[in-house]
Amino acid sequence: MVRSSCLLFRKYGNFIDNLRLFTKGGSGGMGYPRLGGEGGKGGDVWVVAEKKMTLKQLKDKYPHKRFVAGEGANSRVSALKGSKGKDCEIPVPVGISVTDEHGKIIGELNNEKDKVLVAKGGLGGKLLTNFLPLKGQKQIIHLDLKLIADVGLVGFPNAGKSSLLSRVSHAKPVIADYVFTTLKPELGKIMYHDFKQISVADLPGLIEGAHLNRGMGHKFLKHLERTKQLLFVVDISGFRLSPQTEYRTAFQTIILLTKELELYDEELQTKPALLAVNKMDVPGARDKFQELMHQLQNPEDFQHLFDKNMIPQKTLKFQHIIPVSAITGEGIEELKDCVRESLDEQANQENSASHEKQLLNLRLSNAISYGEPPSNHAINTS
Repeated sequence: MVRSSCLLFRKYGNFIDNLRLFTKGGSGGMGYPRLGGEGGKGGDVWVVAEKKMTLKQLKDKYPHKRFVAGEGANSRVSALKGSKGKDCEIPVPVGISVTDEHGKIIGELNNEKDKVLVAKGGLGGKLLTNFLPLKGQKQIIHLDLKLIADVGLVGFPNAGKSSLLSRVSHAKPVIADYVFTTLKPELGKIMYHDFKQISVADLPGLIEGAHLNRGMGHKFLKHLERTKQLLFVVDISGFRLSPQTEYRTAFQTIILLTKELELYDEELQTKPALLAVNKMDVPGARDKFQELMHQLQNPEDFQHLFDKNMIPQKTLKFQHIIPVSAITGEGIEELKDCVRESLDEQANQENSASHEKQLLNLRLSNAISYGEPPSNHAINTS
């Protein structure tokens, strides 16, 4: 379904994935010198993950972006031990990374109800402080949202990622016949007959130079960091951003996308990857698909198509390559099965590696307990 073209002018600013906040712990309460009374500790400031919260909601609700905890109560005759000041909780969405103003990570909130302390309250006045209270900690923090999903969709604009997401999941992204329809990350879930669920993140289309933050590349690429696997989506007919830019075939698109990931963060290339070749309903798609498969099997024979600085150091090996059509539904069920199979295989490998590591650690521990030198194998593996 084609939506109104006015959506083309919608601003990315409607979606917020980072915020800068001022936080301050509460001051402690006054002590009571004559009776040795101790003032209450100031409240602390916490960042707490909530399931349905967004950073935009946080910004709208607290436009001043200042969060200060309550002061501790003074010591008095009726209550020599002053009560603690009220804590301040900052509600944030799941998937937030909290850093200080120097970029040091304070904590990450990957699950609902996860919390991290960002500003401690000051101690109450007592003998150690000459009964004078201490001020609370002040700290500038940055909240950076990185979507958590099983699979992240990667592709150039207009590759059909949003149409594909709507086909395989219950998501309802904006879909239209022009580039940059998707202006913010979308999350969907693939539902299986046995109630298995797999989350999928559709990111706005990348462009060449995304690693340099062209087209807000950093805002989009960072959301791939917390996905388990990547699903490349390419148009079998290739891609051209505008009449002023060069036309790229489907094969060139894959190589350029791989290079963008490499230049942004080489770790992204270590993730398992699948390839969905979309728009197989167009005339001549079958012949183009056969040509693409030949190019992918012999990539070194086609390096002359690229400048040297455009060729990635490591060529991605796709676990599955599935021809699909988000329009006719061709290949959609096979794609869903392949995604699940790939994730299950990854989970089994991780479980096996974890189990083997536990066994080796147990053997090493037993060897040390009995005074035996650990084997070279155990040392090298650990």
